Amino acid sequence: MNSLVDVMGPLHLVDHGGDGPPMLLLHGLGGSVDNWMRVAPDLTRGHRVLAVDLPGFGRSPLAGRAATLDGYVDLVAALLRQRVREPVVLVGNSMGGLTALLTAAQHPELVRGLVLVNPAIPRYDGAPIDPVVRTVFSIYAVPGVGELYFRKVARRASAEANVRYFFELCGLDPKALPPEVMDAHRALHRYRRDLPWTDATFLSAARSILKTVLRRPRFEEHLRRVRAPTLLMHGTRDRLVNVINARAVARRREDFTFAELPTQGHTPMLEEPAEFVERVLAWTAALAPPARPAASP
Repeated sequence: MNSLVDVMGPLHLVDHGGDGPPMLLLHGLGGSVDNWMRVAPDLTRGHRVLAVDLPGFGRSPLAGRAATLDGYVDLVAALLRQRVREPVVLVGNSMGGLTALLTAAQHPELVRGLVLVNPAIPRYDGAPIDPVVRTVFSIYAVPGVGELYFRKVARRASAEANVRYFFELCGLDPKALPPEVMDAHRALHRYRRDLPWTDATFLSAARSILKTVLRRPRFEEHLRRVRAPTLLMHGTRDRLVNVINARAVARRREDFTFAELPTQGHTPMLEEPAEFVERVLAWTAALAPPARPAASP
């Protein structure tokens, strides 16, 4: 069920149903609830599954809210307190994974379990950076240059070209996706193309991610503060976040469950949905029941 709820402003929330403990899905940079469409229905075998479009992405208007990691952490915490009202399994991909980690570090009472799917994390051990990724994020980082790129380059491409570029940058072959996945992402791109906040939201969020991952000691402070049981999943073919970085995070938190996915890239939930669901549900089934409610009714 799709609905527009009021959480610090209008927020697009999808309730996929399910009778188990709550699970909230957080998309990555440039993503939306559609990124979870291949796995959310099956995750309801173990959870009540919710997915949200973060402000400025998907079908959630920006509505004066900050398109930054700090802003998204505040938003997720408010959503959990107001709408869920018990500790959740928080699942995040890429930017959503970093948002989930920061939420668990800052609001431990709200998070029963944490599933990080190719999260945005700092560079470790001289991990190579894909040259295309280095170029595009260097463009995004510079005020004025990023805006010019979107105005002169990205906006001139078709919805088809933009969606294919997005998937290929994630290490995913668009031809391998079911038609309904491509159709949903094309439709969303056409809807968002002329919204006044689309480009500004993307650039603000991208710059916030860079600010966080380029300050590794600060990231590691948050990493040490995570108390929730955590599953870290990472595709070894990821172009955006090299798996070497995930291995380094796993060494720093040996209590995390770490799973490398040798055939997958940046978005495992779109690439191998059956494996994704199997891994996540097997892991969450072993979680202890929540010790206390996240908020008063």
